[in-house]
Amino acid sequence: MRLYGAIDLHSNNSFTVLLDEQDRVVYQKRCPNDLAYILSELSPYQAQIEGIAVESTYNWYWLVDGLMEKGYRVHLVNTTAVQQYNGLKYTDDEYDARWLAHLLRLGILPEGHIYPKESRAVRDLLRKRSQLVQQRTAHILSIQNLISRNTGQMISSNTVKQITLQAVKEIIPETNRLMAVQSNRTVMMCLDEEIKKLEKGVLKQSRMRPEFKPLLKPLPPFGGPENRWYPVLSNYLKNSLHMLWLSIPVASFQSPFGSELRRIRRKCVEAVSIHF
Repeated sequence: MRLYGAIDLHSNNSFTVLLDEQDRVVYQKRCPNDLAYILSELSPYQAQIEGIAVESTYNWYWLVDGLMEKGYRVHLVNTTAVQQYNGLKYTDDEYDARWLAHLLRLGILPEGHIYPKESRAVRDLLRKRSQLVQQRTAHILSIQNLISRNTGQMISSNTVKQITLQAVKEIIPETNRLMAVQSNRTVMMCLDEEIKKLEKGVLKQSRMRPEFKPLLKPLPPFGGPENRWYPVLSNYLKNSLHMLWLSIPVASFQSPFGSELRRIRRKCVEAVSIHF
């Protein structure tokens, strides 16, 4: 008899269900988030289990890794893509787990990618970097808003990053507002340092994976020999696919297509993409 499992994972407990080929419940139980306990509960059925669906919540690493290490075939559920019955009037953890097991049995379970365990920590570093960049941006915007609100002037983000305390005093001499700006600057500078540390740590561990090499093809020439533009997919990306970047000669920006080239390069810089 083939069994199809699902685990509705929460912060401190999980509801586990096993269904047979007729959607009959063979096993269901709320378990503590203890890997040894869950494995002991599933062990009598392991030979019959075709797969186990696990929700892709914030805390899935330990459970998915533990099940896979014991030989279970794990399916990481793309929770945002799972559709419940239309008009369903009642639902709880038991129904959620049974529904996931049902979708797994039918072969229509929306799944997410289980990122390799050995590379996951580096990805988490990149996510942390993204978080810090967002926080830094919030402080930059706060300074811009404060200056604009009180003086009517609008300064660029690059100016904010480089502005000195003396320059701020000349723009906003009032003590309380100056203190507010200085608070933003202090945190922003601290975030800058931490972001640089994370980037340095990630780049040390970045390597080109063979499956990405066929994707690194140069773009065709643009204009004449003096106006050729190429993606920087050379030494930097051989060590890391840390970002996509188009390097365009200055002369190209003075061509009739200059404004379009600037827009393209800006979009490419913004579209930072990491692949391991």
